[in-house]
Amino acid sequence: MSGFAVRAGIPEDAEKIAAAYVETWRATYPGILPDRVLIKMSDEAQGYYWTRLLAARRAREFVRVAVDAKGGIAGFGSAGPGRDGAKREGEIYTLYVRPDFQNRGIGRALICALLQGLRERGCYQAMLWVLAQNPSRFFYEAMGGKRNIERVERLWGKDVPQVGYRWPDLAAVFAQGGPCARR
Repeated sequence: MSGFAVRAGIPEDAEKIAAAYVETWRATYPGILPDRVLIKMSDEAQGYYWTRLLAARRAREFVRVAVDAKGGIAGFGSAGPGRDGAKREGEIYTLYVRPDFQNRGIGRALICALLQGLRERGCYQAMLWVLAQNPSRFFYEAMGGKRNIERVERLWGKDVPQVGYRWPDLAAVFAQGGPCARR
Protein backbone atom coordinates (compact mmCIF):
# COMPACT_ATOMS: atom_id res chain seq x y z
CA MET A 1 0.00 0.00 0.00
CA SER A 2 2.77 2.38 -0.91
CA GLY A 3 1.93 6.07 -0.56
CA PHE A 4 -1.18 5.58 1.59
CA ALA A 5 -1.96 5.43 5.27
CA VAL A 6 -5.02 4.15 7.14
CA ARG A 7 -6.36 6.28 9.95
CA ALA A 8 -9.56 6.97 11.84
CA GLY A 9 -12.17 8.90 9.91
CA ILE A 10 -12.88 12.44 11.09
CA PRO A 11 -15.81 14.77 10.35
CA GLU A 12 -13.71 16.71 7.81
CA ASP A 13 -13.52 13.51 5.72
CA ALA A 14 -17.28 13.33 5.15
CA GLU A 15 -17.39 14.99 1.71
CA LYS A 16 -14.49 12.91 0.38
CA ILE A 17 -15.99 9.70 1.77
CA ALA A 18 -19.32 10.62 0.16
CA ALA A 19 -17.69 11.14 -3.24
CA ALA A 20 -15.84 7.81 -2.95
CA TYR A 21 -19.08 6.06 -1.92
CA VAL A 22 -21.04 7.36 -4.90
CA GLU A 23 -18.17 6.66 -7.31
CA THR A 24 -17.72 3.06 -6.12
CA TRP A 25 -21.45 2.28 -6.16
CA ARG A 26 -21.79 3.62 -9.70
CA ALA A 27 -18.75 1.62 -10.84
CA THR A 28 -19.66 -1.62 -9.07
CA TYR A 29 -23.43 -2.01 -9.17
CA PRO A 30 -24.69 -1.31 -12.74
CA GLY A 31 -26.84 -4.25 -13.75
CA ILE A 32 -26.98 -5.38 -10.13
CA LEU A 33 -29.01 -2.51 -8.66
CA PRO A 34 -31.62 -0.47 -10.52
CA ASP A 35 -30.11 2.28 -12.71
CA ARG A 36 -32.49 4.84 -11.18
CA VAL A 37 -30.90 4.23 -7.75
CA LEU A 38 -27.39 4.81 -9.05
CA ILE A 39 -28.41 7.88 -11.06
CA LYS A 40 -30.23 9.43 -8.11
CA MET A 41 -27.26 9.05 -5.73
CA SER A 42 -25.58 12.31 -4.82
CA ASP A 43 -22.42 13.38 -3.09
CA GLU A 44 -24.52 15.88 -1.11
CA ALA A 45 -26.93 13.30 0.33
CA GLN A 46 -24.10 10.93 1.17
CA GLY A 47 -22.10 13.84 2.61
CA TYR A 48 -24.96 14.59 5.00
CA TYR A 49 -25.07 10.95 6.12
CA TRP A 50 -21.30 10.66 6.65
CA THR A 51 -21.08 14.05 8.39
CA ARG A 52 -23.68 12.91 10.92
CA LEU A 53 -22.03 9.52 11.41
CA LEU A 54 -18.53 10.94 11.90
CA ALA A 55 -19.73 13.73 14.18
CA ALA A 56 -21.68 11.28 16.39
CA ARG A 57 -18.48 9.62 17.61
CA ARG A 58 -20.26 6.55 18.89
CA ALA A 59 -17.94 4.43 21.01
CA ARG A 60 -18.60 1.13 19.27
CA GLU A 61 -19.08 2.27 15.65
CA PHE A 62 -16.09 3.60 13.76
CA VAL A 63 -14.75 4.59 10.34
CA ARG A 64 -11.31 4.03 8.83
CA VAL A 65 -10.01 5.84 5.75
CA ALA A 66 -7.08 5.19 3.43
CA VAL A 67 -5.52 8.54 2.54
CA ASP A 68 -2.71 9.61 0.26
CA ALA A 69 -0.06 12.24 1.07
CA LYS A 70 -2.36 15.01 -0.19
CA GLY A 71 -5.25 13.93 2.02
CA GLY A 72 -7.25 12.32 -0.78
CA ILE A 73 -9.37 9.35 0.21
CA ALA A 74 -8.67 6.22 -1.81
CA GLY A 75 -10.98 4.03 0.24
CA PHE A 76 -12.88 3.74 3.49
CA GLY A 77 -14.79 1.35 5.68
CA SER A 78 -17.03 1.36 8.71
CA ALA A 79 -17.78 -1.22 11.38
CA GLY A 80 -19.40 -1.74 14.75
CA PRO A 81 -21.62 -4.13 16.67
CA GLY A 82 -23.29 -6.90 14.69
CA ARG A 83 -26.77 -5.90 13.64
CA ASP A 84 -28.14 -9.40 14.23
CA GLY A 85 -27.61 -9.10 17.97
CA ALA A 86 -25.02 -11.87 18.37
CA LYS A 87 -22.90 -11.22 21.44
CA ARG A 88 -19.24 -10.47 20.84
CA GLU A 89 -19.70 -10.37 17.07
CA GLY A 90 -18.80 -7.25 15.14
CA GLU A 91 -19.93 -6.33 11.68
CA ILE A 92 -18.19 -4.55 8.83
CA TYR A 93 -20.90 -2.25 7.46
CA THR A 94 -19.04 -0.76 4.51
CA LEU A 95 -15.75 -1.27 2.69
CA TYR A 96 -15.10 0.57 -0.56
CA VAL A 97 -11.95 1.33 -2.52
CA ARG A 98 -12.20 3.78 -5.38
CA PRO A 99 -11.82 2.03 -8.75
CA ASP A 100 -8.56 3.79 -9.66
CA PHE A 101 -6.96 2.57 -6.42
CA GLN A 102 -8.02 -1.08 -6.41
CA ASN A 103 -5.49 -3.92 -6.43
CA ARG A 104 -2.89 -1.88 -4.52
CA GLY A 105 -3.34 -3.38 -1.05
CA ILE A 106 -5.69 -0.66 0.17
CA GLY A 107 -8.63 -3.01 0.65
CA ARG A 108 -6.43 -5.40 2.63
CA ALA A 109 -5.16 -2.58 4.85
CA LEU A 110 -8.68 -1.29 5.43
CA ILE A 111 -10.24 -4.65 6.27
CA CYS A 112 -7.40 -5.43 8.66
CA ALA A 113 -7.88 -2.04 10.35
CA LEU A 114 -11.62 -2.68 10.65
CA LEU A 115 -11.16 -6.17 12.05
CA GLN A 116 -8.54 -4.83 14.51
CA GLY A 117 -10.94 -2.08 15.57
CA LEU A 118 -13.60 -4.70 16.27
CA ARG A 119 -11.12 -6.72 18.35
CA GLU A 120 -10.25 -3.62 20.34
CA ARG A 121 -13.97 -3.19 21.06
CA GLY A 122 -14.27 -6.68 22.53
CA CYS A 123 -15.44 -8.65 19.50
CA TYR A 124 -14.18 -12.20 19.06
CA GLN A 125 -15.68 -12.71 15.62
CA ALA A 126 -16.90 -10.55 12.74
CA MET A 127 -19.15 -10.72 9.71
CA LEU A 128 -20.24 -8.70 6.71
CA TRP A 129 -22.88 -8.78 4.00
CA VAL A 130 -22.04 -8.33 0.32
CA LEU A 131 -24.25 -8.37 -2.75
CA ALA A 132 -24.02 -11.85 -4.26
CA GLN A 133 -23.27 -10.41 -7.71
CA ASN A 134 -20.54 -8.05 -6.47
CA PRO A 135 -17.37 -9.16 -8.30
CA SER A 136 -15.26 -8.09 -5.30
CA ARG A 137 -16.88 -10.65 -2.99
CA PHE A 138 -14.02 -13.10 -3.54
CA PHE A 139 -11.71 -10.60 -1.85
CA TYR A 140 -13.40 -11.44 1.46
CA GLU A 141 -12.65 -15.13 0.95
CA ALA A 142 -9.01 -14.27 0.20
CA MET A 143 -8.99 -12.35 3.49
CA GLY A 144 -10.11 -15.42 5.43
CA GLY A 145 -13.85 -14.77 5.47
CA LYS A 146 -15.97 -17.90 5.41
CA ARG A 147 -19.09 -17.73 3.26
CA ASN A 148 -21.73 -19.02 5.64
CA ILE A 149 -25.14 -17.48 5.06
CA GLU A 150 -27.32 -16.08 2.29
CA ARG A 151 -30.36 -13.86 2.20
CA VAL A 152 -32.52 -12.03 -0.29
CA GLU A 153 -33.47 -8.49 0.62
CA ARG A 154 -36.10 -6.47 -1.21
CA LEU A 155 -34.44 -3.15 -2.09
CA TRP A 156 -35.84 -0.50 -4.41
CA GLY A 157 -38.48 -2.89 -5.68
CA LYS A 158 -35.97 -5.58 -6.60
CA ASP A 159 -34.94 -8.82 -4.88
CA VAL A 160 -31.22 -8.46 -4.13
CA PRO A 161 -29.39 -11.67 -3.15
CA GLN A 162 -26.67 -11.20 -0.54
CA VAL A 163 -23.95 -13.39 0.87
CA GLY A 164 -22.67 -13.26 4.45
CA TYR A 165 -19.00 -13.81 5.27
CA ARG A 166 -17.82 -14.56 8.79
CA TRP A 167 -14.47 -14.48 10.55
CA PRO A 168 -15.17 -16.89 13.43
CA ASP A 169 -11.94 -16.15 15.31
CA LEU A 170 -10.47 -12.65 15.02
CA ALA A 171 -7.36 -13.68 16.93
CA ALA A 172 -6.55 -16.15 14.12
CA VAL A 173 -6.84 -13.38 11.54
CA PHE A 174 -3.87 -11.64 13.17
CA ALA A 175 -1.90 -14.76 14.16
CA GLN A 176 1.13 -15.90 12.20
CA GLY A 177 -0.07 -17.08 8.79
CA GLY A 178 -3.36 -15.17 9.12
CA PRO A 179 -4.44 -12.68 6.45
CA CYS A 180 -3.68 -9.68 8.69
CA ALA A 181 -0.48 -10.98 10.31
CA ARG A 182 2.40 -8.54 10.32
CA ARG A 183 4.71 -9.24 7.43
